[in-house]
Amino acid sequence: MKIAAFNVENLFDRAKAFNQPESESQEILTKTAELNSIIDQDSYAGKKDRLIELLKELGLSKSDKGPYVILRQIRERLVKRRKNKPMEIIANGREDWVGWAELKLAPVNERAIKHTGMVIRDVDADILAVVEAEDRVSLKLFSDIILEQVDGQPYDKVMVIDGNDERGIDVGLMTKKEYQISLMKSHIHDLNSSGRTIFSRDCPEYQVITPSGESVWVIPNHFKSKYGGDSPRSQARREGQAKRAAEIYNELKAKGETSIVVLGDLNDTPDSDPLKPLLEETDLKDVSEHPTFDTGEFKGKPGTNDKGTGTYGLGNDKDKIDYLLLSPNLFARVTASGLFRKGAWPGSRPKRWTVYPTLTRKVHVASDHHVIWAVID
Repeated sequence: MKIAAFNVENLFDRAKAFNQPESESQEILTKTAELNSIIDQDSYAGKKDRLIELLKELGLSKSDKGPYVILRQIRERLVKRRKNKPMEIIANGREDWVGWAELKLAPVNERAIKHTGMVIRDVDADILAVVEAEDRVSLKLFSDIILEQVDGQPYDKVMVIDGNDERGIDVGLMTKKEYQISLMKSHIHDLNSSGRTIFSRDCPEYQVITPSGESVWVIPNHFKSKYGGDSPRSQARREGQAKRAAEIYNELKAKGETSIVVLGDLNDTPDSDPLKPLLEETDLKDVSEHPTFDTGEFKGKPGTNDKGTGTYGLGNDKDKIDYLLLSPNLFARVTASGLFRKGAWPGSRPKRWTVYPTLTRKVHVASDHHVIWAVID
């Protein structure tokens, strides 16, 4: 059984703001989040001036469609725009209208889409955890159409449970015909002590029945990112996610389950404090510590001792943020494991690994993330 995790960074569409420099895109995300936060309040008393400021700053002063954000006014209206007169907030609270602000999407580069399909084809996992898929329909279309276009084998089972991220970046699972997805459980409604949802996306539990009849529990994840800076609040959110993921793992163990995989993009390094509840306070084992683990072709920057253990960007050791964590039962049965980088940008001086011949520009990459995989007997 080959199992893998891959952050595809969206299959067909991605928020247009992400095409801007990080500081600018982070500002757009922050202001959009603040706008939606005020929109959801019962009363706009004392907040109308700020609503107008945010709408102007997001390019929504003349139209509901800005360069990066769309204001959806479904029923009644939040704002009135009149020629030669100031913009006016006409709703007094959430009950006066139906609508929201959402990030504008832009198509992913066509060659990048093909390269994503080629990576999935070449990794050829029996069970593939996918991070940052738009939704189940998009993932199914990708499997059925793009994999076939690159001479790959479409997956028989495709599942995504919509998560908490308003940008539509969810975690999902694809399995081959012989691997049946049985029980499923979502954790999008898990709350912390402050009443806030724990998971930025979801931490779903999938029971997969293998051809031999064995039950394997697969728990894909995508923890809070460091995008725009790693604040104490961001670290605390990630630590809370690690704690809850560890509890879910231990709950399965307490029920007698011994074949469990926690995997995906955890957005932090092995020595980080936020990941300690998962990496140090459970008996889960990181496949990168297995004797078979192969980082693949890697040429580090001259003058460094990087061994290529990174799973993101240029593969430097400090960039290990994707994981495949196995219960002791599965770790003991690993026969091969490693990283697959052929669809990621290799840098230029030196080129750190071989890529597909058609990957000639950074915009063509399948993803900034590398696939992490393991073969289990």
